[in-house]
Amino acid sequence: MKYHHTSIKTADIFAAIAFYEALGFEVIERFTAGITLACWMRGAETNLELMQVPEPKHISNPFGDEHYVGYYHLSFHVENLESLLQDLVSKLGKVRLLLPPREQMIGDRTYQVAFIADPDGLPIELMQLMS
Repeated sequence: MKYHHTSIKTADIFAAIAFYEALGFEVIERFTAGITLACWMRGAETNLELMQVPEPKHISNPFGDEHYVGYYHLSFHVENLESLLQDLVSKLGKVRLLLPPREQMIGDRTYQVAFIADPDGLPIELMQLMS
């Protein structure tokens, strides 16, 4: 089995495209899915499918609700967390920071970890290996 893509439904596909482009993804194909706009994006050695929802209904906050069950977040390894966050702010103007950068031990390694939110509130974890 081989991983193919992650699909994300969005209220505003153009805002979502701008956000994921700022993270280094690029649109490789635009298409319609039924009555809605959609696209494939590639980056970070993976594929994203974005689909605009004509009448969006937001679900509970997966980052803030400790009882939430289901898909939780996307996670990306980054080379320089502080630099990436500054770059995102310069490209997007504003980035919703869910958890400011902090050190975290995972197994026997130390990471600098931060969580941001995409335009629809989906948590995105950014991880920089420290040691």
